[in-house]
Amino acid sequence: MKRVIIAIAGLVLVSGCAVGPNYQPPKISAPAQWNSPLTGGETNRPADLTVWWKNFGDTNLDALMTLAVRSNLDLRIAGARVREARAKRAVAAGGLWPSAGGAAGYSRNRWGQNSFPPVTGVPLDYNLYSAGFDAAWELDIFGGTRRAVEAANAELGAAEYGRRDVLVSLLAEVARNYIEARGFQQRLAITRQNIQLQQDVLSLTRSRYENGLSSDLDVQQATALLATTTADMPLHETGFQQSVHHLAVLLGQPPGALRDEMSAENPIPAAPPTGTAGLPSDLLRRRPDVQRAERELAAATARIGVATADLFPKFSLTGVAGLESEWAGNWFDYVSRDWTAGPTVQWNLFQAGRIRANIRVQNARQEQALDAYQQTVLTALEDAENALTAYAKEQVRRESLSRSVQADQQALDLSNQLYKNGLVDFLRVLDSERSLYAAQDALVQSDQSISLDLVQLYKALGGGWQEESKSTSMASAIKR
Repeated sequence: MKRVIIAIAGLVLVSGCAVGPNYQPPKISAPAQWNSPLTGGETNRPADLTVWWKNFGDTNLDALMTLAVRSNLDLRIAGARVREARAKRAVAAGGLWPSAGGAAGYSRNRWGQNSFPPVTGVPLDYNLYSAGFDAAWELDIFGGTRRAVEAANAELGAAEYGRRDVLVSLLAEVARNYIEARGFQQRLAITRQNIQLQQDVLSLTRSRYENGLSSDLDVQQATALLATTTADMPLHETGFQQSVHHLAVLLGQPPGALRDEMSAENPIPAAPPTGTAGLPSDLLRRRPDVQRAERELAAATARIGVATADLFPKFSLTGVAGLESEWAGNWFDYVSRDWTAGPTVQWNLFQAGRIRANIRVQNARQEQALDAYQQTVLTALEDAENALTAYAKEQVRRESLSRSVQADQQALDLSNQLYKNGLVDFLRVLDSERSLYAAQDALVQSDQSISLDLVQLYKALGGGWQEESKSTSMASAIKR
């Protein structure tokens, strides 16, 4: 018995080792600076992007963001996944501890006379009272269970970063749909203005035709232009309604819940004149999808150790103690006791290559996770570079469109004046009206695009969440 105890103690001492590779986070060299020139008002200063939407200065958007964090169903699902991963970690950690159980029972029994010939004074019928306690402890000599706990911890981290990734996407989606809804409202307003303007021109043309100062061709051309412009109204109304419907669903509400609230016309949230983009290295630390991919790689590495541990024997300490008697009166007497205790070993000596094949499976999965991590890093950098470029270039485009609107407005005023005086034909007026309407509509879309590009930049930079240790009202709402 002494030798057995010494052997077990030796196994426990070497149990600090664990089979399988020890995880080392991959080293990714981020560029020192952005490839895209920061010509849109951004700077390389560290960015606090936790509540980036407040930079737009729109209280309606602020309220929608808070409500979305509290009510969005995708975010709730992500939170449930975190709780699931936390419970799985507890399940895996339970394998490091002994297990114990107890049982008690009573049975009425009879000996078969063919197997137990009757003996005088010994009844064939008897009672059996039993109670027992059993315990077992599998010693994690080769670290398979510890690797399983390591994998579960990494998967919990991946689930937490997955929830944050859902949050980042949710906030960007709410802002995008809100900005698009306001953009459609502004385009509707521009269309109505141009319809009124074209109706005035049509009335003038009809008056001139009735007085013999113009032809019916002018009237028909003005009518056609008015009809074409009016045809844009349903398209803008459809876009507005679809944006509002999706916005309500993002808030966990029926599609028509925000109809009254959003029906009041408001301007497109304007982008701030300056912003902070940080550095590419900051991006890789903030992006939750990058952090999630890294945790998934850590979990896949630990799973190799779990599979490798199956190559080695499993050592356990087991024990059973109990009471057993035919009579209830002496069931708890000292002589009713029975027990057994000792070590056991189990070793799968032949599995037809199943264990080694499983190790190769886990190695291949780790390679996939590493490639997925590297791809996620590249995609994150690409998203940020594209957003920086789009944000800067759209501002340049808007300046040109603004000058175009001013010039088209002056051209229309001048062409109307000359037409009234009979100095130009009506085609000049029609061309000026078309150009002004197109330029005004393009300018509104450009205003919308600038704000949307900034939202995309905030999303690409991983804005919208913060560390749990810096909890705020927003963070507490996320945990609900």
